[in-house]
Amino acid sequence: MTIILLAIGKTDSKPLQTLISEYEKRLRHYVRFELVTLPDIKNVKNLTEVQQRRKEGEQILKKVNSSDVLVLLDENGKQFTSVDFAKHLQKRMNSGIKRLVFAIGGPYGFGDTLYARAQGKVSLSKMTFSHQMVRLFAIEQMYRAFTILRNEPYHHK
Repeated sequence: MTIILLAIGKTDSKPLQTLISEYEKRLRHYVRFELVTLPDIKNVKNLTEVQQRRKEGEQILKKVNSSDVLVLLDENGKQFTSVDFAKHLQKRMNSGIKRLVFAIGGPYGFGDTLYARAQGKVSLSKMTFSHQMVRLFAIEQMYRAFTILRNEPYHHK
């Protein structure tokens, strides 16, 4: 299985990018993983929130194949403990899917088209984080999940 994380816009912070790269490297020890950064929408100031969500959704959908399982990282999604998230990933892997795609939306979230296409929503927290930070948190939690599945000492109960 391949896990893909789709995110709108670049990460500007060099220290944050260093951490993201470190956890990407760690995660790739366990699974094929790709972080795909989609370009920011141009002329955002001339768009309504709905138009921006629609355009970002179109960008995301261009990267999703019809056979992919799409999971939105969404504040209203299901919350997991790290152990439960590991079990969730294991179930997805056992189901035989080829590509599991997680998507991080823009500042206004996702449009109706993406919600209709998605097979799940996951919330990392009830708190709000910057979209750049969410990348790090998502990748770190995926890495943590694989260490849990392998009974490695990274995660402490």
